[in-house]
Amino acid sequence: MKYIIFILAIVILPFLSVKAIEMIVSYPEPADDALGVEFFNPPEYQHFPFSAAVRVGHMLYMSGQVGNIPGEDEVVPGGIEAETHQIMKNIKATAEKYGSSLDEIVKCTVFIDNMQEWGALSVVYRSYFGANPPARSALGADGLAISALAEIECIATIGLKRVN
Repeated sequence: MKYIIFILAIVILPFLSVKAIEMIVSYPEPADDALGVEFFNPPEYQHFPFSAAVRVGHMLYMSGQVGNIPGEDEVVPGGIEAETHQIMKNIKATAEKYGSSLDEIVKCTVFIDNMQEWGALSVVYRSYFGANPPARSALGADGLAISALAEIECIATIGLKRVN
């Protein structure tokens, strides 16, 4: 294998510009703070079989949130709109606790018990994001935790520059 790479280098290098060779040779290594995996398991999550969030480099993977007030084992009253507002408050709190924000969320997955409630959930969800909402997938789900009407999990960046 090393002979193949050597031969390719001899054949290809004469055709590359000096700039291309400099880019290949000086490709930057990731910063130390971007390396590693960190699991966030606060005391209130110790009895769950999952982490509240996991940081991998500059990415934050958050566990799904339902519409409960943190520390309580039932969803807020008031139906899908009230639950969605509480879900989004829980997502915001989790993102901020671990160094991110709603503005840095890049992907959400929505699980909804009754697809007839899709429109109502979407109106509330959309109110938490600006002109460029995150990518989103959704699916119907039966039997969500604590009889929730919806659950939303998100992926966010940590400290990366937004370009639009």
